[in-house]
Amino acid sequence: MKKVALASAVVAALLMSGCSSKAPEVDMSADSKQGSASTMGSSDSMMSASDKLQQLISMVEGHVKNVYFDFDKFNIKSDMQSVVNMNASVFNHADAKNLTIKVEGNCDEWGSDEYNYALGLKRAKATKDALVKQGVAADRITVVSYGESNPVCTDKTKACDAQNRRAEFKVLP
Repeated sequence: MKKVALASAVVAALLMSGCSSKAPEVDMSADSKQGSASTMGSSDSMMSASDKLQQLISMVEGHVKNVYFDFDKFNIKSDMQSVVNMNASVFNHADAKNLTIKVEGNCDEWGSDEYNYALGLKRAKATKDALVKQGVAADRITVVSYGESNPVCTDKTKACDAQNRRAEFKVLP
């Protein structure tokens, strides 16, 4: 009976010592939480700078409007000149001066793929030239053509085709 009691006491002592070794692990996790909290704090400041940049990009993109074109044309229409001027003032704002602008030329579905890629590029370039005339630095602007591959409307109507004949703007850091 004494041997059983002694063995039980040894087992209990071993278990207690085993449990006591877990206590530092809890402390270590608390330290790692503090470390991660400080890391989170530093990444928060990095994230907040990134968030601020994304917020600025979203704000700029929210203020610019698409430039629309007539069928088979790439010149800036007189009614679209005010849109170009307004977009240029947004791009020339002091907060947006370091951002890059991508002008995306788009077309309706009429014409061959090759023709529409060329027309979309001419629309993007005409829009870039109009922005440069309004004081936007040319080296901030890149152009790309999506031809007819990026429609915003797929209905078979003239109104839908008119929506697809456009230059869109993407703002990049």
